[in-house]
Amino acid sequence: MDSSRGISRRAVLAAAPALATGVLRAPGASAAALPLGRPPLIGSADGVLSTTLRVAFTRGLLPGVGEVDLRLYNGYVNGPTLRVRPGDVLDLEHVNDLPPNPDQTSHGDHNVPHTFNTFNFHTHGLHVSPAGEADNVFREFTPYDPANGLTVTRYRSRIEIPADHQGGTFWYHSHVHGASAVHLSGGLLGALVVEGAIDRVPQIAAASDIVMCVAELKLKDGRVPELRAENDLAAVGSTFVVNGVYRPVIRLRVGEVQRWRLINASAFTFLPIRVEGHALHQIAMDGIALTRTVERDRVTLSMGNRADVMIKAQSPGDYRVMAGEVLLATLTVVDGTGAEMELPTDLPGPAPYLDPLAVTRRRSLTFHSDQNVFPGQPFPHAFRITGDGATPAARDAADPADPAYGRFDPTYVNHTLRLGETEEWTLRNDSTGHSNHPFHLHTNHFLVTAVDGRPLATPVWQDTVGINRGGSVTIRVRFDDFTGRALVHCHQLQHEDRGMMQLVEYVD
Repeated sequence: MDSSRGISRRAVLAAAPALATGVLRAPGASAAALPLGRPPLIGSADGVLSTTLRVAFTRGLLPGVGEVDLRLYNGYVNGPTLRVRPGDVLDLEHVNDLPPNPDQTSHGDHNVPHTFNTFNFHTHGLHVSPAGEADNVFREFTPYDPANGLTVTRYRSRIEIPADHQGGTFWYHSHVHGASAVHLSGGLLGALVVEGAIDRVPQIAAASDIVMCVAELKLKDGRVPELRAENDLAAVGSTFVVNGVYRPVIRLRVGEVQRWRLINASAFTFLPIRVEGHALHQIAMDGIALTRTVERDRVTLSMGNRADVMIKAQSPGDYRVMAGEVLLATLTVVDGTGAEMELPTDLPGPAPYLDPLAVTRRRSLTFHSDQNVFPGQPFPHAFRITGDGATPAARDAADPADPAYGRFDPTYVNHTLRLGETEEWTLRNDSTGHSNHPFHLHTNHFLVTAVDGRPLATPVWQDTVGINRGGSVTIRVRFDDFTGRALVHCHQLQHEDRGMMQLVEYVD
């Protein structure tokens, strides 16, 4: 393949040995530790990435976990990795081969989970249009159900990536309101890589390029519960897989350097990732390159976050890759005869700066959850965003304590955002029962400038940021390029499905 017209040859060769990783196996397959491997890699050619993503229940054995029956992309726990370049077009066919939904409504409350066999397509972190057939999360890809007049099962997305788009690590998943937590809990997700200037840094170009997508499966008797009551998912233990593999083994030679594209594709859990006996040299956050490499003993990823890190193998031995107390993988370092590899220092990231004098408006948003405010209901808790732009009360407009106040309304525009303007938002978490709410803004990255009122020495570009209970985060954001309706929401996706989300409209 001509690397000037498609994805790089090095990326193709790196993925070639492990195309079957993450696919379900026949009963009786070995449960021994598997190598990390990688999901299938699909790249662009002549400026277009054209492929089909088929969603269907897939039954088989997930080694180390057991028999499962899950909604999956193309039969893989962790779908194909899509790899493109700035200026490319994603031309995707989506096929819904799921059975009809057992009920087609949310019984009058769209903030109650529903329609789990309907999905759509969100490119998390891409700076692309949120309208039409692009990154439009208000579309719904329904299953075949002639009894309800639903006879179309094939849908298309056409997403144009700007020619000046940042090169980095992104991902995709379903974003249908009411079903997103169930979908992500079953592995309906995949990595999305945009090649760019950071890949041409000599020390980075010399290293193996490894996607490490961490998914959190919620399995009960091999399936994801249908979420008909508050604790149907919360009461189920979590099974963490990396690229669809349970506790894989990663092999390096002494002195070898690898680039790990870490993705927290969990719907529920933030991940403080560390590797025993090794430093993590961070080069990017949420798909945006840093200006210099930062050495860390761990990187903490809220749900939806990504971090690109370089890791240099130390002495021979086995080292645990941990997320808190959870074992994600094992790093096995062996003696090698190769040359000692180097780590990068200077990086081609954008300056972490937005002029505070350019700020035209300030907003304050509070992530608020209350326990047991809908007594006797299957879902008694209320999840909402209050403060500036909050959705009006639905039951008693004079009572701001009304639990319906602030919950998502798909017909109400909470924030009108003007292209070319810069705003500063203060995000707060005053929930009574939840320690961390990850804030995610669609379409535009933002600059995190302060945490809990303390300015950061070096602000950081992100598209998702965790807000600790009782704490705050200050961000600065410029709205660029694209008009249309999009979302801000909590990326603990059961909270989003329950109403902790707002509608924004980008306008000229």
